[in-house]
Amino acid sequence: MTTNSGITRSWRSPVRRGALAAGMAMALAIGGNAAVAETPKDMLVMAKNINDIINLDPAEVFEFTGIEIIANVYDRVMTFEPDNLTKLVGGAVESYQISEDGKTITLQLRPGQKFHSGNPVTTEDIAFSLQRVIKLNKTPSFIFTQFGWDADNVDDSVQAVDDSTVKLSILSDLSASVALSALSSGVGSVVDKQLAMSHEEDGDLGHKWLQSNSAGSGPYILKNWKSNEIVTMEANPDFRGGAPTMKRVVMRHVPEAAAQRLLLEKGDVDMARNLTPDQAAGLAGNADIAVDSAGKSLVYYTAINSENDVLGNPKFQEAVRYLVDYEGMVGSFLKNQYKVHQSFWPSGFWASLEDTPFALDVDRAKSLLQEIDIPADFTLNIDTLNESPFQEIAQSIQQRLGEAGIKSEIVLSEGKTLWPKYRARKHDLIVAYWGPDYLDPHSNADSFAHNPDNRLEAQLGGKLAWRNAWSDDDINALTEKAAAALDTAEREQIYLDLQKRLQDSSPFVVMFQQNEQLARRANVQGFVNGPSSDLVFYRNTTK
Repeated sequence: MTTNSGITRSWRSPVRRGALAAGMAMALAIGGNAAVAETPKDMLVMAKNINDIINLDPAEVFEFTGIEIIANVYDRVMTFEPDNLTKLVGGAVESYQISEDGKTITLQLRPGQKFHSGNPVTTEDIAFSLQRVIKLNKTPSFIFTQFGWDADNVDDSVQAVDDSTVKLSILSDLSASVALSALSSGVGSVVDKQLAMSHEEDGDLGHKWLQSNSAGSGPYILKNWKSNEIVTMEANPDFRGGAPTMKRVVMRHVPEAAAQRLLLEKGDVDMARNLTPDQAAGLAGNADIAVDSAGKSLVYYTAINSENDVLGNPKFQEAVRYLVDYEGMVGSFLKNQYKVHQSFWPSGFWASLEDTPFALDVDRAKSLLQEIDIPADFTLNIDTLNESPFQEIAQSIQQRLGEAGIKSEIVLSEGKTLWPKYRARKHDLIVAYWGPDYLDPHSNADSFAHNPDNRLEAQLGGKLAWRNAWSDDDINALTEKAAAALDTAEREQIYLDLQKRLQDSSPFVVMFQQNEQLARRANVQGFVNGPSSDLVFYRNTTK
């Protein structure tokens, strides 16, 4: 789908006939009819746009909804607990030790754990899970390859020493503290080796089967996923933290914000996850519904593919920084759900740069563009998701590009189409979002700033710098220095410097940070909507 409209407007999504039909179907699916005013007391039903789910293998999941699901289906080597989202603790492991030289991490298994299959969680499962991330080499594998691990050395670098001990060898200059944080990311999920390997096909380590099934030990068991339709999870009675109160969690695909609101008001769902600002505002005064705000670590940005001679010109990229109506968008269709933020590490976290030096300035952008040899017939595509607020942001940018003399077309796609395209470097300019894989600034720095091999065949699709064909030797070295630094003050200063340098010269125009509004029935309590998809927890939810 393409559009040439360049009008920035407040989004009011109509309730389409298909969306209403979906809502009626949902009411029937959860065991009632359209007139039922509440969902079962032991079931959490969410209305959410889930079209970004591509697969659910923790060695490959790199989309927000999928990450949230595996965070509730799998336990991880390291984790954060719902009652303290700031303290990194052991998940499948009870404790850890770091060697004096910082090159060896020794993990002690938490005893008495069971997978959903009934198999015991063993040190062999932990070693297998980390090794298979490297061997499968899917998009998020870079989180572990930065340890210096590769297919040839990972079996020696990750060893189940005995029934209670796993030893990890760090072969790079990465600090042990960053490595521990990385073990809390999705690829740190512990997979049931026996179950996964029972479904192995052609040496895939169970990958094909795990794309739509689970082999975890987390609080919920994946029972069903139908693309663009539904995800169903059931409570794990043997979870190490105790059985969740909600016996079932249903995540229903409802892409329209207006349909989500209607279902919530009728009581057919317990929670609406993707309301637009005006839909959320329309719930004010309804005593049966609460709207919660949660500061998120998601940053929304525009990225420019530097492979193109025009787009890769630093003057062009600087011009785009002045063709974003930051305040205008935050004051209209993004109101209450986003704030202006212009650095790659989100506000509110250690080592974030809070400076916002850019504002809309079309004349300045025109002046910069006049210094570039741009062909008369030059037109670029703006890729983004076919949902709010991405399409509205794209329309605003398209309008300002047009005012500066740059023609563009907007290409709208579902996530399962857009993200593979982006990872293949087949875009011109994209409006997208990004959240950290773990709560350390190196997570975002490693993606936005670090690209040690810019060749197409390197296939570093997990790194945004690579996706946009951009690499800077000095920036690479600075990113590596920050990751290896042991002194906290030194690390902080390097990350502040990196953010400032990417603000000044890079293919990234960071624009906003999300403040998510979640609407729920007032009787729903205990749902933990943390700052990232990894930190959204269902298990403490009650009604």
